[in-house]
Amino acid sequence: MAVEHAFVGCAKRAYRQSDLLWVVMNRCVWTRKETEMGRRFVGIVAFCVAVALASALAGLAQERQGKDGSKDSPSFDGLTDAQFVMKASASDLAEIELGKVATERAASSKVKEFGQKMVLDHTRSSKELLTIVGKKDGLTVAKKPDEKHVALTEKLTGVKGAEFDQAYMKQMVEDHKTAVALFQHQAKNGKDEDLRAFAAKTAPVIQEHLRMAQQIAQGLRSTADGDKTKGQ
Repeated sequence: MAVEHAFVGCAKRAYRQSDLLWVVMNRCVWTRKETEMGRRFVGIVAFCVAVALASALAGLAQERQGKDGSKDSPSFDGLTDAQFVMKASASDLAEIELGKVATERAASSKVKEFGQKMVLDHTRSSKELLTIVGKKDGLTVAKKPDEKHVALTEKLTGVKGAEFDQAYMKQMVEDHKTAVALFQHQAKNGKDEDLRAFAAKTAPVIQEHLRMAQQIAQGLRSTADGDKTKGQ
């Protein structure tokens, strides 16, 4: 009887141990499944983050290019006073020449007026810079615009009307973004006191030119978009 009792007890313990083993094994299986699911979830999240980051970077690049289609302003780190004089004087000459073309080829009265303002303001700026350079040794002003603007002037001379207006104003936005960066850099980092003062005085004028150019360019785009809509 005692032996039979012991046998039954062993059987029960074996049953309980096997049942516990089944629970442990079943839990291990679910743990592996949960781990796989977790890894898949992490993978999905990582993919979504990568896509979002790529989209954000693309949007940033587009924003840097500018809503007006112009490129972002360049860096002028390491610029010398002599280089500033050459760039600023060449920029003045370019804006004067392009402004004259605008008064002849533009269709919009606002574009014509802007061109006239460029001729007046940049002629004034050019004379001020020449006066400063005339008192300095080792500084030389540009004799003509850079090759890019010489070619651009020739190209725009063959265009007129609305096509000219949009091309010219787009260029004005780009040019004045560059000029603002150039003059602000010189005002803060230039070595020559007179050139720093000239840059600090002229920078706000160029910023106003940029604001006007962006406003006119936006108006031209809105008009062009409206004409396209009417034509559909």
